[in-house]
Amino acid sequence: MMVALFWISFLGLVYIYFGYPICIKLVASARPLPVNKSAAHLPKVSILIAAYNEANDIEATLRNKLGLDYPAEQLEILVVSDESDDGTDEIVQAVAADAPFPIKLFRQVPRQGKTAGLNLLSQHAKGDILAFSDANSEWDSQALKALVSNFNDPCVGYVTGKMVYVNPEGALIGDGCSAYMKYENWLRAQETLVGSVVGVDGGIDAMRKELHSELSADQLPDFVQPLKVVEQGYRVVYEPDALLKEEALSDGGSEFSMRVRVSLRALWALKDMKQLMSPTNDPVFAWQLISHKLLRYAAFAPMVTLAIAAIYLAPVKGFYALAATGYALFLYFAWLGHKKQSRDQALPAFYALPYYFMLLNLASFQAFVAFSKGEKKVIWSPRKG
Repeated sequence: MMVALFWISFLGLVYIYFGYPICIKLVASARPLPVNKSAAHLPKVSILIAAYNEANDIEATLRNKLGLDYPAEQLEILVVSDESDDGTDEIVQAVAADAPFPIKLFRQVPRQGKTAGLNLLSQHAKGDILAFSDANSEWDSQALKALVSNFNDPCVGYVTGKMVYVNPEGALIGDGCSAYMKYENWLRAQETLVGSVVGVDGGIDAMRKELHSELSADQLPDFVQPLKVVEQGYRVVYEPDALLKEEALSDGGSEFSMRVRVSLRALWALKDMKQLMSPTNDPVFAWQLISHKLLRYAAFAPMVTLAIAAIYLAPVKGFYALAATGYALFLYFAWLGHKKQSRDQALPAFYALPYYFMLLNLASFQAFVAFSKGEKKVIWSPRKG
């Protein structure tokens, strides 16, 4: 039984991290579905930003959007302040006073969270396209043009851009984040060729306004909104030329807390949209959603059973002893990465990758525990670097 447990666990992990990417690449190569883009497609766009105590970043974010290469008469920015009390509102109003296109501030009281704030803004948006930016997101000047060019294709309902982590000090967590995002962005490129991606970032997204669904306050808009677009029969695609630069968190504790929060809300989103995992609807997208999201969030389980089986079988046969030793070394390098990161030491990839891999899976485990208890996260705090 332990031999079967070992191989089921091992093959499960291989499928999650390598098998699915290989399969999606093969499907994408066999029947690619290109997007009919047009650089001349320049619709009216409303950029929506939810902010809570973002005085440190909100001016730079708004100035960044004012610098976008896009017709001013086709733009507006709507900001919802979720009961901020640090001067965020005053900064928004000051920037709006001399802006070349409308910047409108809405105040949400009492504090209700990002999802409720975006629901509010969508009701006041005048654009045909809703674009979503975080309060600390820095977009490339051509990013918005790249995003909306995809809406020339009538089958496209939602577009997500490419996030790259910026870490000028070369801290460990930045290296781990960068490797993870390269992996995710490659997957999104393949999934776009198949039909739709199953995950977006939220800091540089856009969608057709008529497809926008009002969500409950505890739902994760970055996950549920694109799934609802797929449910309506439209594509969710990835645009690699729409660049978002975001500074990686400089300490593992902050990154871990953020990953737990995101994973927990994603698990609730999967539950809310479980009908999309039924092969009776769209079997290809159901396979993608299960493989890329559900199994990825549950990967900690085969990691644990693989360790148990390897340790149990190690005295029986040399192969399993070697597997147990390799597993132990992987955990050791992850632990060394954690220790060195806590001392603010930059680390090479052979420390960063095991550490970040374990951080993600431990965060998923904690999120599963919270999910099983019925816990939900609605409000958030600004991300600190």
